[in-house]
Amino acid sequence: REVSMVAALLKIVALGSWPRRALCWVVPHAARRRRPSYTAGAVMSTTPVEAEALPFASAYHTPVLCRECVAWLVGAREEGGVFVDATLGGGGHTEALLRRAPTARIISIDRDAEAIEAATTRLAEFDAAQRWSAVHANFEEGVRLAVERAGRRVDGVLLDLGVSSRQLDDAARGFSHRLEGPLDMRMSGAHDEDTDAATVVNAWDRRAVAALFRHNADCAPRLAAKLAAAIEAARPLETTAELADVIRNAVPPSASKSAAPSKVLARVFQAIRIVVNDELGSLERLLGELPDLVRSPGGRVVVLSYHSLEDRRVKRAFRSGSPLDAGPGPTDAFGHSTAPWRPLVKGTGPSEDEVARNPRARSARLRVAERTPFPSSG
Repeated sequence: REVSMVAALLKIVALGSWPRRALCWVVPHAARRRRPSYTAGAVMSTTPVEAEALPFASAYHTPVLCRECVAWLVGAREEGGVFVDATLGGGGHTEALLRRAPTARIISIDRDAEAIEAATTRLAEFDAAQRWSAVHANFEEGVRLAVERAGRRVDGVLLDLGVSSRQLDDAARGFSHRLEGPLDMRMSGAHDEDTDAATVVNAWDRRAVAALFRHNADCAPRLAAKLAAAIEAARPLETTAELADVIRNAVPPSASKSAAPSKVLARVFQAIRIVVNDELGSLERLLGELPDLVRSPGGRVVVLSYHSLEDRRVKRAFRSGSPLDAGPGPTDAFGHSTAPWRPLVKGTGPSEDEVARNPRARSARLRVAERTPFPSSG
């Protein structure tokens, strides 16, 4: 019945007797195509993922928007090129890129030695052919090292800012509030680093913890203060389960869906993980340096973000050249943009089919930009 109504309305529009804009008022809501929601906690889902369900998936990790990322990164380039996968993870994006561009050279980066070890086995044929190599570093430092290794500016950089399935599903890494493990959350897996989740939870001043939850967990000031006070009263906390219980018990009943205990819990764990790994600081610094690391003009940067804190910075950088500049970007005397990037994709998400097969892809947002001839505004 709804389909018949839509067909009738489209016929009226075609005849020119009704403005197209009227469709948005009349077409039943259920008949409209819905886009996946963009929520901070979606990446924390523990729904099992079939390794063979999506292209280039493995037991280690299922790459998100894999075909789209590779297609946009390579573009119309027929052969050659040097590309950087700045977040190797399970190696799915890297392998797809190597097969899509059979004469290109790929340099992959990861701060987790376990990820590099797993990918080295997977990509052995490309390693032997001297088409692939890995850099053990975070993406901020790693892209600079990759450019040094290439001996020139690279033709493209892929940046997937998500946490790998292996890290989420390993209780010993302490990333998930659904699994009991130590309060760790260090993406490097190195135990010689100063800051881990336990340091934030047990050693930070209550006001600093509250500020963290306000800024990185999108908590209202009153709720942030209440959560921080509850954590302080429960110290010392040793496991993710203990922290999760404190947060659940501190969240008041609320009619707001975004303030439900499960949503707050996901955002709190995300906020702690972000600060432990300096994710936003590293992203800001890399976005500021990328115009000087990518071929100009024509080089491309493809970014997958999973929450608004990341996406906002990427959007600003691609528009104005700076991740901290919320303005419209530089222009010449005629009003034409002189920004170092030309946005090509502005925040698209995965298809409903991909989300159905990999729920962890739900919150992903894809942005793509191409290097212009203009210098960096920084």
